[in-house]
Amino acid sequence: MKPFLNENFLLQNGTAEKLYHDFAKPLPIIDYHNHLIPEQIANNTQFENITQVWLYGDHYKWRAMRTNGINEKYITGDASDEEKFIKWAETVPYTLRNPLYHWTHLELQRYFGIDDLLSEKTASKIYEQCSSKLQTQEFSVRGLLSKMNVETVCTTDNPLDSLNFHQQVAKEGIEFKMLPAFRPDKAMNSDDVKTLNEYINKLEGVVNKSISSFADYLSALKSRHDYFAENGCSVSDHGLEQIYAEDYSEQEVAVIFDKIRSKKDISHLENLKFKSAMLVHFAQWNHEKGWVQQFHLGALRNNNARMLRQLGPDTGWDSIGDFSQAKMLSKFLNKLDNEDKLSKTIIYNLNPADNEMIATMIGNYNDGTVAGKVQYGAAWWFLDQKDGMTKQLNTLSNMGLVSRMVGMLTDSRSFLSFPRHEYFRRIVCNLFGEDVENGELPNNMEWIGKIVQDISYFNAKNYFKF
Repeated sequence: MKPFLNENFLLQNGTAEKLYHDFAKPLPIIDYHNHLIPEQIANNTQFENITQVWLYGDHYKWRAMRTNGINEKYITGDASDEEKFIKWAETVPYTLRNPLYHWTHLELQRYFGIDDLLSEKTASKIYEQCSSKLQTQEFSVRGLLSKMNVETVCTTDNPLDSLNFHQQVAKEGIEFKMLPAFRPDKAMNSDDVKTLNEYINKLEGVVNKSISSFADYLSALKSRHDYFAENGCSVSDHGLEQIYAEDYSEQEVAVIFDKIRSKKDISHLENLKFKSAMLVHFAQWNHEKGWVQQFHLGALRNNNARMLRQLGPDTGWDSIGDFSQAKMLSKFLNKLDNEDKLSKTIIYNLNPADNEMIATMIGNYNDGTVAGKVQYGAAWWFLDQKDGMTKQLNTLSNMGLVSRMVGMLTDSRSFLSFPRHEYFRRIVCNLFGEDVENGELPNNMEWIGKIVQDISYFNAKNYFKF
């Protein structure tokens, strides 16, 4: 029986151990998609306690606590930080076989050197140990990133953002990079005409120009796209239920935009045409600048209307959706490819039923111009656990070139989430190690070690050109 979470955690044979410890482990981390707060990095925030850095905003943990019968007071309510931590500690023993159990103890080990299992019995001691360390300079936000050997992070930013915190970090001239990513979902969300108009009004203030036509709107957004590029951005991102690829004409969309600005209702078809047009324009700008574009597809968000009213979005009420993806995704990529305006693209699916579809779809648009030009993105959100990562890696191996994959990302709001890269690297090494040990791959450690290093770090380094 192996001890829990020892140095060979998830590594089931000697080859896997060698691949991880000799090849994958020493490499830096490029986290090309996350939801970290730029201000906290720029100001090198010092958290007062473990709850602030570990539980604030982490809806993975919130969902588990609610399932365990914990009152909302101790999750997002007015309980003290220590009380919230203790309630999380009470929940942890019940998370056995959920990835939260692994992540929780990996993070306690890697950041704080704590090997004790978190429970109600150990909660107060661990709270004191972690909180005390967090109040030292070594455990500031940048200290936490340094501990995990993080080289680059790409935050997720609204086109309206000033990027002043990115500018602040860039001016320091340090080796660590914090780069913005252009996330214009709110700019194309015509599901809610009132909210979209409010967004357009804010955009007018940012660009200091009136927006009364669709041409004005595109010009204003393009100026923000240009501004992001001037500030080091080379990545865009969308979080969508599905790709929109309805046929439209620019004249039709101009009329739809006029209706939106007049605060008139638009039809379902008009909604789809508007979203489709916006996606194409964003993609064309990405190609023009040589950006990487990312599409996160398949989340059914804000399912609990009562809790949405009470707590707002991104508080743990989302799930996997069963949207039809293939036809519109193909149509969208094909339109861009036909016009020679398809940029480097990463596609992530939330529904595992789409694994094979995505893995084969990317092969339709890998045209030999760039290695791995169109990528099947790493297992995302509900799938970024051992089983989900393994299935994604095996599907890509069977139907594409896993050797060209750009690796893992945290997609997290927490500065303690970076052991997820280690988790991923261990799984990759174990998969290759098992194949070698079974005689299904040659025992060529030099070459397989190189492939492991590429997946862990170098593919992303070359693909994003950070």
